[in-house]
Amino acid sequence: MPLFFIIAVLIKLDSKGPVFFLQERLGKNGNVFKIYKFRTMVKNAESKGPGIYTSKGDSRITKVGHFLRKTSLDELPQLLNVIKGDMSLVGPRPPVPYHPYKYNNYSDKQRKRFIVKPGITGFAQISGRNKLSWDERIEFDVEYVENHSLFLDFKILFNTFLTVFKNNDIYR
Repeated sequence: MPLFFIIAVLIKLDSKGPVFFLQERLGKNGNVFKIYKFRTMVKNAESKGPGIYTSKGDSRITKVGHFLRKTSLDELPQLLNVIKGDMSLVGPRPPVPYHPYKYNNYSDKQRKRFIVKPGITGFAQISGRNKLSWDERIEFDVEYVENHSLFLDFKILFNTFLTVFKNNDIYR
């Protein structure tokens, strides 16, 4: 909680707008839920520039936001989603309801990614993160679901810390 408080204060000092960014995401069985993240961009950033896409020099990302993204601390509020039961620590990352596909437009095989709760981290995050295309991410998600085990979850958690520590593949 002290870390939440410090980050919240830094966000408020850095830019106008709310501390948290809430966005609809697709969860287990295609159900929509609101994901919590620390806000890393200017207010209403999705309606400016390239929308949901970001790149390394994106002017919409705040100074504090750049640090939060680099360290993945912007994802910390998703622990609230875990507590609420919308997410787990490990699983496929939840997409927005309209990108890369609407739920009904995923193939039967791709829809397997929605059999489990989405995760704060997942197999795609340790296998290439944002340098992967959406179809590649979905392939890793399906592979995770088909081969899920406690050992795989621990491997993903361990490798997530390494990936974050190395600052790998934050942007496409």
